[in-house]
Amino acid sequence: MTRIEQTFATLKQQNKKALIPYIMAGDPNPAVTVDLMHKLVAHGADVIEIGLPFSDPMADGSVISLAGERALANGTSTTQAVKMVGEFRKSNTTTPVLLMGYLNPVEIIGYDNFLDLCEQNGVDGLLLVDLPPNETDEVLSAKLADKNINQIFLLAPITQSERRKAVLNRGSGFIYYVSVKGVTGSKALDTDEVARQVQAIKADSDLPVCVGFGIRDGKSAKAVAKFADGVIVGSELVKNFADVGDDEAKITQAKATILAKMDELRAAIDDL
Repeated sequence: MTRIEQTFATLKQQNKKALIPYIMAGDPNPAVTVDLMHKLVAHGADVIEIGLPFSDPMADGSVISLAGERALANGTSTTQAVKMVGEFRKSNTTTPVLLMGYLNPVEIIGYDNFLDLCEQNGVDGLLLVDLPPNETDEVLSAKLADKNINQIFLLAPITQSERRKAVLNRGSGFIYYVSVKGVTGSKALDTDEVARQVQAIKADSDLPVCVGFGIRDGKSAKAVAKFADGVIVGSELVKNFADVGDDEAKITQAKATILAKMDELRAAIDDL
């Protein structure tokens, strides 16, 4: 059983829902990330999603795209981002870490080298946005399974039936349901429609279903947690690093704002 699977099994026993914050590796600078990961756990994170900075992130809105640009400008490579997970693992061996990124940097590093790097640094899940499930061969799936790394896929309101079947068949750990027709940070969140979609997924799969995109406060998180197994929050956290630059006081204040939001989200989804 992977760390992700164990976490969801434990949460189910406790009748709790997962809180999954997203941050960009290396944003606003590489020195911030690992410490922030530990603080996210202290403020209620069950799983941490780490963005791998990339110059052309097709699924990301402006907030996370700009975070990736800041990380790249500060010299954060894909390899360095993965090694940040290894630093985190030196004192936390229980909290699952999921990497979200794109194929191009992985192909440059090489699949086997990248997967070895992930295994060596304690990565638990991999979500490659532009790797469709029907193009994921059994060899890659087997290699991930051998390394105890879950392969996470996105499902969206407009996902066609063939792709939906492939996600349900090939995915592991949990299913990441995109709650809106848009990029990260989108504002329109129809919780009734999301509830219908999540219930339909659960009718066809035993995997936990977590909902992301469009969740920005305790109210929306609680509404989604009533029917989903977890909520994923990214842009609402990442936006706080937008204008901090290298100002340590501003960085400290931004982290405090992020952690206060975590407390709000944790309290909301626990109050069901």
